[in-house]
Amino acid sequence: MTDIIDDLTRERYDAAGFGRPVGLGKRPGLLIIDVQYRTTGTEPRPFDEAIGEFTTSCGDVAWDAVGNIAQLLALFREKGWPVLYPYVAPKKAFDAGALGAKVPGIMDIPDKGYEFHPDIAPLEGEILLPKRHPSAFFGTPLLSYLVQAGIDSLVVTGCSTSGCVRGSAVDAFSYNYKVAVPSDAVYDRSPLVHEVNLFDMGQKYADVSTTADLMTSLRAIGD
Repeated sequence: MTDIIDDLTRERYDAAGFGRPVGLGKRPGLLIIDVQYRTTGTEPRPFDEAIGEFTTSCGDVAWDAVGNIAQLLALFREKGWPVLYPYVAPKKAFDAGALGAKVPGIMDIPDKGYEFHPDIAPLEGEILLPKRHPSAFFGTPLLSYLVQAGIDSLVVTGCSTSGCVRGSAVDAFSYNYKVAVPSDAVYDRSPLVHEVNLFDMGQKYADVSTTADLMTSLRAIGD
């Protein structure tokens, strides 16, 4: 993480005993949240250009994160661990509600925007979880799938750091799962918002590390 978080804030959280590592369990699951063209764009572009294609795009930072998500995905497939895809399904008029009022542009995404980024696209047998709200748990059978698969910890990746990633991490924590968030495998449209939310999740709800460090820990499971 960068120096966006000031020393006083870090000192206060440390003095209060926050941010202690929890680690991983013996059978992790991987959540790949909303890694669709509507958040990445169909090619890497700076943010100001990317939103010309999809207003919900996060720009080229998304493509940087997708490369790291792909590494984690390859490892999970190699290990035979569960991979689950919570994703936003195409919005219909009856979906507008509070979200449509808050972010009107999300109601007008072309069909192409809902396609998965090809570098992390699901394979047969990997679980798809269409959702209508930020948390991957809200209104979906995610928890039931986790119980069935014997998953005891979750690696949460995707978009956006401050929204669906955070909402899913907080709910996973609330269900007593061990949660890991790789800082460079999640993305957001604002660097400031991205970093602040990583810091806050790392202090309260998840172990936050780089993809490289997390993969080292994952490879050690079962050795």
